[in-house]
Amino acid sequence: MKHKFVEYMPKIIEDNILYISIEFKVAKHRCPCGCGDIIVTSIDPNRWKLTYDGETVSLSPSIGNWTHKCKSHYFIKNDSIKWARKISDDDIDSVINRDISALKSSPKKSSLSRKIKKWFEQ
Repeated sequence: MKHKFVEYMPKIIEDNILYISIEFKVAKHRCPCGCGDIIVTSIDPNRWKLTYDGETVSLSPSIGNWTHKCKSHYFIKNDSIKWARKISDDDIDSVINRDISALKSSPKKSSLSRKIKKWFEQ
């Protein structure tokens, strides 16, 4: 899988390309299983971490397409797809609940507009 850094996501998402918008903290690609679904991953410490080594990119943790028909599970490591084991429905529920907990307990970051507004109110 190739990667492409973009400001805005293109209207057409091509197969085998991971589109990455650093500004909008999101990556998008077509599911590598061949189903054609578009997969969106938010780049955030509580979701996915993007690593760029100057030549290739990796996303961690694994990508589990639990809400898609294919339920594919894989890693993107050094511009390559590394297939992971199939996960049971019970395990999927556990992962989803753990993700929800992590998101709820993470500190909320203040947006730039709120910071500016707060600064003017002082």
